[in-house]
Amino acid sequence: MRETVDSVVIGAGVVGLAIARALALAGREVIVLEAEDAVGTHTSSRNSEVIHAGIYYARDSLKARLCVAGRDMLYRYCPEHGVAHRRCGKLIVATGEAEEPELSRVAAAASANGVDDLERVAAAELHVMEPALRGTAALLSPSTGIIDSHGLMLAYLGDAEARGAMIAFNSPVEGGTIGADAIELTVGGAAPMRLICRSVVNSAGLGAPAVAASLAGFPAAHVPRQWLARGNYFTLSTAAPFRRLIYPVPEPGGLGVHLTLDLAGRARFGPDVEWVEAVGYQVDAARGARFYDAIRTYWPDLPDGALAPDYAGIRPKLVPPGAPPQDFVIQGPAAHGVRGLVNLYGIESPGLTASPAIGDLVAALLRDR
Repeated sequence: MRETVDSVVIGAGVVGLAIARALALAGREVIVLEAEDAVGTHTSSRNSEVIHAGIYYARDSLKARLCVAGRDMLYRYCPEHGVAHRRCGKLIVATGEAEEPELSRVAAAASANGVDDLERVAAAELHVMEPALRGTAALLSPSTGIIDSHGLMLAYLGDAEARGAMIAFNSPVEGGTIGADAIELTVGGAAPMRLICRSVVNSAGLGAPAVAASLAGFPAAHVPRQWLARGNYFTLSTAAPFRRLIYPVPEPGGLGVHLTLDLAGRARFGPDVEWVEAVGYQVDAARGARFYDAIRTYWPDLPDGALAPDYAGIRPKLVPPGAPPQDFVIQGPAAHGVRGLVNLYGIESPGLTASPAIGDLVAALLRDR
Protein backbone atom coordinates (compact mmCIF):
# COMPACT_ATOMS: atom_id res chain seq x y z
CA MET A 1 0.00 0.00 0.00
CA ARG A 2 1.25 3.49 -0.87
CA GLU A 3 -0.26 6.65 0.59
CA THR A 4 0.52 10.35 0.66
CA VAL A 5 0.41 12.08 4.04
CA ASP A 6 1.29 15.48 5.44
CA SER A 7 3.32 14.84 8.60
CA VAL A 8 4.77 11.66 10.10
CA VAL A 9 6.28 11.44 13.57
CA ILE A 10 8.48 8.39 14.11
CA GLY A 11 8.37 7.28 17.75
CA ALA A 12 5.57 7.41 20.33
CA GLY A 13 7.64 8.26 23.38
CA VAL A 14 6.83 11.33 25.43
CA VAL A 15 8.76 13.63 23.07
CA GLY A 16 7.30 12.14 19.89
CA LEU A 17 3.78 12.46 21.28
CA ALA A 18 4.42 16.05 22.38
CA ILE A 19 5.56 16.83 18.82
CA ALA A 20 2.53 15.07 17.32
CA ARG A 21 0.30 17.12 19.61
CA ALA A 22 1.98 20.40 18.64
CA LEU A 23 1.70 19.61 14.93
CA ALA A 24 -1.94 18.57 15.26
CA LEU A 25 -2.79 21.72 17.22
CA ALA A 26 -1.20 23.69 14.38
CA GLY A 27 -3.69 22.11 11.98
CA ARG A 28 -1.36 19.54 10.43
CA GLU A 29 -2.39 16.03 9.38
CA VAL A 30 -0.29 13.74 11.61
CA ILE A 31 0.47 10.03 11.66
CA VAL A 32 2.60 8.62 14.47
CA LEU A 33 4.56 5.44 13.67
CA GLU A 34 5.60 3.33 16.65
CA ALA A 35 7.60 0.12 16.33
CA GLU A 36 6.34 -1.28 19.65
CA ASP A 37 2.78 -2.16 20.67
CA ALA A 38 2.30 0.70 23.16
CA VAL A 39 3.46 4.24 23.84
CA GLY A 40 6.69 4.97 25.67
CA THR A 41 8.06 1.46 26.12
CA HIS A 42 11.72 2.46 26.32
CA THR A 43 13.29 5.70 27.65
CA SER A 44 9.97 7.42 28.38
CA SER A 45 8.78 4.72 30.78
CA ARG A 46 12.17 3.96 32.32
CA ASN A 47 13.10 7.14 34.10
CA SER A 48 12.60 8.74 37.50
CA GLU A 49 9.51 10.74 36.41
CA VAL A 50 10.97 13.96 37.76
CA ILE A 51 9.89 17.41 36.64
CA HIS A 52 13.31 19.05 36.59
CA ALA A 53 13.79 22.68 37.51
CA GLY A 54 16.59 23.31 34.98
CA ILE A 55 19.48 23.57 37.44
CA TYR A 56 22.46 21.69 36.07
CA TYR A 57 22.62 22.35 32.33
CA ALA A 58 25.05 24.58 30.45
CA ARG A 59 23.94 28.18 30.08
CA ASP A 60 22.02 28.90 26.86
CA SER A 61 21.99 25.21 25.92
CA LEU A 62 18.88 23.60 24.49
CA LYS A 63 18.64 21.48 27.62
CA ALA A 64 18.58 24.56 29.85
CA ARG A 65 16.18 26.63 27.77
CA LEU A 66 13.76 23.83 26.92
CA CYS A 67 13.78 22.40 30.45
CA VAL A 68 12.88 25.71 32.10
CA ALA A 69 10.20 26.45 29.50
CA GLY A 70 8.87 22.89 29.58
CA ARG A 71 8.75 22.85 33.39
CA ASP A 72 6.47 25.88 33.45
CA MET A 73 4.35 24.46 30.63
CA LEU A 74 3.92 21.15 32.48
CA TYR A 75 2.80 22.81 35.69
CA ARG A 76 0.07 24.56 33.67
CA TYR A 77 -0.77 21.56 31.50
CA CYS A 78 -1.10 18.86 34.14
CA PRO A 79 -3.95 20.37 36.19
CA GLU A 80 -5.83 21.28 33.00
CA HIS A 81 -5.60 17.72 31.66
CA GLY A 82 -5.87 15.67 34.84
CA VAL A 83 -2.26 14.44 34.76
CA ALA A 84 -1.17 13.37 38.24
CA HIS A 85 1.84 15.29 39.52
CA ARG A 86 3.20 16.89 42.69
CA ARG A 87 5.52 19.84 43.22
CA CYS A 88 7.36 18.11 46.08
CA GLY A 89 10.69 19.95 45.91
CA LYS A 90 14.25 18.68 45.98
CA LEU A 91 17.21 19.07 48.30
CA ILE A 92 20.78 19.08 46.94
CA VAL A 93 22.86 18.14 49.95
CA ALA A 94 26.47 18.80 50.94
CA THR A 95 27.54 16.11 53.40
CA GLY A 96 30.64 17.98 54.56
CA GLU A 97 32.17 21.44 54.46
CA ALA A 98 34.38 20.44 51.54
CA GLU A 99 31.27 20.02 49.36
CA GLU A 100 29.65 23.33 50.28
CA PRO A 101 31.41 25.40 47.58
CA GLU A 102 29.79 23.10 45.03
CA LEU A 103 26.39 24.28 46.25
CA SER A 104 27.38 27.85 45.40
CA ARG A 105 28.50 26.78 41.95
CA VAL A 106 25.22 24.93 41.36
CA ALA A 107 23.22 27.96 42.52
CA ALA A 108 25.12 30.27 40.16
CA ALA A 109 24.61 27.93 37.19
CA ALA A 110 20.91 27.61 38.00
CA SER A 111 20.52 31.38 38.20
CA ALA A 112 22.16 31.75 34.79
CA ASN A 113 19.50 29.39 33.42
CA GLY A 114 16.65 31.45 34.88
CA VAL A 115 16.08 29.20 37.90
CA ASP A 116 15.65 31.94 40.48
CA ASP A 117 13.91 30.16 43.35
CA LEU A 118 16.71 28.08 44.92
CA GLU A 119 17.02 28.55 48.67
CA ARG A 120 20.14 27.95 50.77
CA VAL A 121 19.42 25.72 53.76
CA ALA A 122 21.68 25.58 56.84
CA ALA A 123 22.36 22.37 58.75
CA ALA A 124 19.94 23.10 61.61
CA GLU A 125 17.07 23.90 59.26
CA LEU A 126 17.93 20.91 57.10
CA HIS A 127 17.51 18.58 60.08
CA VAL A 128 14.08 20.06 60.80
CA MET A 129 12.98 19.65 57.18
CA GLU A 130 14.27 16.08 56.81
CA PRO A 131 15.30 14.60 60.18
CA ALA A 132 16.77 11.43 58.62
CA LEU A 133 19.08 13.39 56.37
CA ARG A 134 22.74 14.06 57.20
CA GLY A 135 24.25 17.20 55.73
CA THR A 136 26.03 20.43 56.56
CA ALA A 137 24.10 22.58 54.05
CA ALA A 138 21.77 22.19 51.10
CA LEU A 139 19.94 23.90 48.30
CA LEU A 140 16.15 23.62 48.19
CA SER A 141 14.60 23.55 44.72
CA PRO A 142 10.86 24.18 45.21
CA SER A 143 10.16 23.91 41.45
CA THR A 144 11.26 20.27 41.22
CA GLY A 145 8.38 17.81 41.14
CA ILE A 146 7.24 14.35 40.10
CA ILE A 147 4.76 13.28 37.44
CA ASP A 148 2.89 10.28 36.08
CA SER A 149 4.79 9.92 32.80
CA HIS A 150 2.34 7.41 31.35
CA GLY A 151 -0.57 9.71 32.15
CA LEU A 152 1.27 12.56 30.46
CA MET A 153 1.82 10.51 27.30
CA LEU A 154 -1.84 9.51 27.17
CA ALA A 155 -2.86 13.16 27.58
CA TYR A 156 -0.59 14.22 24.70
CA LEU A 157 -1.96 11.41 22.54
CA GLY A 158 -5.54 12.31 23.42
CA ASP A 159 -4.97 15.95 22.44
CA ALA A 160 -3.40 14.91 19.15
CA GLU A 161 -6.15 12.41 18.31
CA ALA A 162 -8.83 14.99 19.15
CA ARG A 163 -7.32 17.11 16.35
CA GLY A 164 -7.32 14.21 13.89
CA ALA A 165 -3.90 12.61 14.47
CA MET A 166 -3.60 8.83 14.12
CA ILE A 167 -1.15 6.38 15.65
CA ALA A 168 0.01 3.08 14.15
CA PHE A 169 1.58 0.59 16.57
CA ASN A 170 3.79 -2.31 15.50
CA SER A 171 4.85 -0.17 12.55
CA PRO A 172 8.65 0.04 12.40
CA VAL A 173 10.27 2.34 9.85
CA GLU A 174 12.57 0.10 7.82
CA GLY A 175 14.04 2.75 5.54
CA GLY A 176 13.18 5.51 3.16
CA THR A 177 14.21 7.71 0.29
CA ILE A 178 14.59 11.48 0.22
CA GLY A 179 13.13 13.01 -2.90
CA ALA A 180 13.03 16.52 -4.28
CA ASP A 181 9.64 17.38 -2.76
CA ALA A 182 8.86 14.56 -0.33
CA ILE A 183 10.29 11.76 1.80
CA GLU A 184 9.14 8.22 1.13
CA LEU A 185 9.15 5.90 4.14
CA THR A 186 9.03 2.11 4.06
CA VAL A 187 7.02 0.86 7.02
CA GLY A 188 7.06 -2.77 8.13
CA GLY A 189 4.85 -4.77 10.43
CA ALA A 190 1.76 -6.84 9.78
CA ALA A 191 0.47 -4.29 7.24
CA PRO A 192 3.53 -2.98 5.34
CA MET A 193 3.11 0.30 3.56
CA ARG A 194 4.92 3.12 1.84
CA LEU A 195 4.20 6.66 2.92
CA ILE A 196 4.94 9.72 0.83
CA CYS A 197 5.45 12.47 3.42
CA ARG A 198 5.73 16.23 3.17
CA SER A 199 7.30 16.31 6.64
CA VAL A 200 9.01 13.68 8.80
CA VAL A 201 10.08 14.00 12.42
CA ASN A 202 12.54 11.36 13.53
CA SER A 203 11.88 11.08 17.26
CA ALA A 204 12.81 7.41 17.49
CA GLY A 205 14.81 7.79 20.70
CA LEU A 206 17.41 5.05 20.96
CA GLY A 207 16.78 4.22 17.32
CA ALA A 208 17.00 7.77 15.92
CA PRO A 209 20.51 7.51 14.40
CA ALA A 210 19.62 4.20 12.73
CA VAL A 211 16.44 5.70 11.27
CA ALA A 212 18.33 8.68 9.87
CA ALA A 213 21.02 6.42 8.40
CA SER A 214 18.33 4.31 6.69
CA LEU A 215 17.07 7.27 4.61
CA ALA A 216 18.66 7.08 1.18
CA GLY A 217 19.91 10.51 0.21
CA PHE A 218 20.42 11.77 3.76
CA PRO A 219 23.97 13.09 4.29
CA ALA A 220 25.82 10.58 6.46
CA ALA A 221 27.89 13.33 8.10
CA HIS A 222 24.76 14.43 9.95
CA VAL A 223 24.16 11.03 11.59
CA PRO A 224 25.97 11.05 14.95
CA ARG A 225 27.50 8.05 16.63
CA GLN A 226 25.56 6.94 19.70
CA TRP A 227 26.70 5.35 22.97
CA LEU A 228 24.35 3.62 25.42
CA ALA A 229 24.41 4.37 29.14
CA ARG A 230 22.27 2.10 31.29
CA GLY A 231 21.07 3.55 34.57
CA ASN A 232 20.19 0.95 37.21
CA TYR A 233 17.67 1.75 39.93
CA PHE A 234 16.93 0.08 43.24
CA THR A 235 13.76 0.45 45.30
CA LEU A 236 13.39 0.82 49.05
CA SER A 237 11.43 -2.03 50.63
CA THR A 238 10.53 0.01 53.72
CA ALA A 239 8.68 3.30 54.06
CA ALA A 240 10.78 6.28 53.03
CA PRO A 241 11.50 8.80 55.82
CA PHE A 242 11.69 11.67 53.31
CA ARG A 243 9.13 14.12 51.91
CA ARG A 244 11.33 15.53 49.18
CA LEU A 245 13.72 14.27 46.54
CA ILE A 246 17.27 14.03 47.85
CA TYR A 247 20.31 14.58 45.61
CA PRO A 248 23.98 14.65 46.59
CA VAL A 249 26.12 17.42 45.14
CA PRO A 250 26.98 16.66 41.50
CA GLU A 251 29.96 14.44 40.83
CA PRO A 252 32.13 14.13 37.71
CA GLY A 253 30.04 12.54 34.98
CA GLY A 254 26.66 12.74 36.69
CA LEU A 255 24.45 13.62 39.62
CA GLY A 256 25.32 10.67 41.84
CA VAL A 257 22.97 8.13 43.39
CA HIS A 258 19.93 10.15 44.39
CA LEU A 259 16.58 9.44 46.01
CA THR A 260 13.38 10.04 44.09
CA LEU A 261 9.80 9.39 45.06
CA ASP A 262 6.88 8.27 42.95
CA LEU A 263 3.35 9.58 43.39
CA ALA A 264 2.53 6.68 45.73
CA GLY A 265 5.41 7.68 48.03
CA ARG A 266 7.67 4.78 47.08
CA ALA A 267 11.38 5.64 47.19
CA ARG A 268 13.80 4.71 44.43
CA PHE A 269 17.55 5.21 44.25
CA GLY A 270 19.71 5.60 41.19
CA PRO A 271 21.18 5.67 38.76
CA ASP A 272 24.26 3.51 38.88
CA VAL A 273 25.47 4.11 35.35
CA GLU A 274 27.15 1.46 33.21
CA TRP A 275 28.07 1.74 29.53
CA VAL A 276 26.64 -1.09 27.44
CA GLU A 277 26.79 -2.30 23.85
CA ALA A 278 23.14 -3.25 23.42
CA VAL A 279 19.74 -2.38 24.85
CA GLY A 280 18.86 -4.53 27.85
CA TYR A 281 16.99 -3.83 31.04
CA GLN A 282 18.01 -6.52 33.52
CA VAL A 283 19.28 -5.10 36.83
CA ASP A 284 22.08 -7.08 38.48
CA ALA A 285 21.25 -7.40 42.20
CA ALA A 286 24.98 -7.50 42.98
CA ARG A 287 25.24 -3.83 42.02
CA GLY A 288 23.27 -2.98 45.15
CA ALA A 289 26.39 -3.08 47.32
CA ARG A 290 27.70 0.17 45.87
CA PHE A 291 24.27 1.76 46.34
CA TYR A 292 24.44 1.29 50.11
CA ASP A 293 27.78 3.07 50.34
CA ALA A 294 26.60 6.00 48.21
CA ILE A 295 23.24 6.44 49.97
CA ARG A 296 24.69 6.26 53.47
CA THR A 297 26.74 9.40 52.82
CA TYR A 298 23.48 11.36 53.22
CA TRP A 299 21.19 8.78 54.89
CA PRO A 300 23.40 6.89 57.34
CA ASP A 301 20.49 4.93 58.83
CA LEU A 302 19.62 3.08 55.64
CA PRO A 303 18.82 -0.43 56.93
CA ASP A 304 20.79 -3.42 55.72
CA GLY A 305 18.85 -5.45 53.15
CA ALA A 306 16.38 -2.62 52.44
CA LEU A 307 17.20 -2.28 48.74
CA ALA A 308 15.86 -4.44 45.92
CA PRO A 309 16.52 -4.25 42.16
CA ASP A 310 13.84 -2.14 40.49
CA TYR A 311 14.34 -1.16 36.86
CA ALA A 312 16.90 0.07 34.36
CA GLY A 313 16.73 2.71 31.67
CA ILE A 314 18.95 3.38 28.67
CA ARG A 315 20.07 6.89 27.78
CA PRO A 316 21.20 7.71 24.23
CA LYS A 317 24.55 9.48 24.59
CA LEU A 318 26.24 11.36 21.77
CA VAL A 319 29.64 11.40 23.48
CA PRO A 320 31.73 8.52 24.90
CA PRO A 321 32.41 7.85 28.59
CA GLY A 322 34.43 10.59 30.23
CA ALA A 323 33.54 13.30 27.70
CA PRO A 324 31.74 16.50 28.73
CA PRO A 325 27.93 16.28 28.57
CA GLN A 326 26.34 16.72 25.15
CA ASP A 327 23.40 19.02 24.51
CA PHE A 328 20.21 17.90 22.81
CA VAL A 329 20.55 17.83 19.03
CA ILE A 330 17.39 18.95 17.24
CA GLN A 331 18.48 18.98 13.64
CA GLY A 332 16.23 20.73 11.14
CA PRO A 333 16.53 21.58 7.46
CA ALA A 334 18.85 24.52 8.13
CA ALA A 335 21.39 22.09 9.58
CA HIS A 336 21.28 19.17 7.14
CA GLY A 337 19.68 20.64 4.02
CA VAL A 338 16.76 18.22 3.69
CA ARG A 339 13.48 20.07 3.49
CA GLY A 340 10.71 18.76 5.72
CA LEU A 341 12.93 16.58 7.95
CA VAL A 342 13.73 17.04 11.64
CA ASN A 343 15.98 14.58 13.49
CA LEU A 344 16.19 14.48 17.28
CA TYR A 345 19.31 12.89 18.75
CA GLY A 346 20.48 12.41 22.32
CA ILE A 347 17.12 13.24 23.86
CA GLU A 348 17.64 12.00 27.40
CA SER A 349 17.07 13.77 30.72
CA PRO A 350 15.49 16.35 30.94
CA GLY A 351 13.54 15.25 27.86
CA LEU A 352 10.34 14.48 29.74
CA THR A 353 10.31 17.90 31.41
CA ALA A 354 11.26 19.64 28.17
CA SER A 355 8.76 17.69 26.05
CA PRO A 356 6.08 20.39 25.55
CA ALA A 357 8.71 22.98 24.66
CA ILE A 358 10.40 20.53 22.26
CA GLY A 359 7.04 19.95 20.60
CA ASP A 360 6.56 23.66 19.98
CA LEU A 361 10.13 24.06 18.71
CA VAL A 362 9.81 21.24 16.18
CA ALA A 363 6.44 22.51 14.98
CA ALA A 364 8.07 25.92 14.40
CA LEU A 365 10.92 24.34 12.41
CA LEU A 366 8.34 22.81 10.06
CA ARG A 367 6.04 25.84 9.85
CA ASP A 368 6.94 26.59 6.23
CA ARG A 369 6.55 23.01 5.08
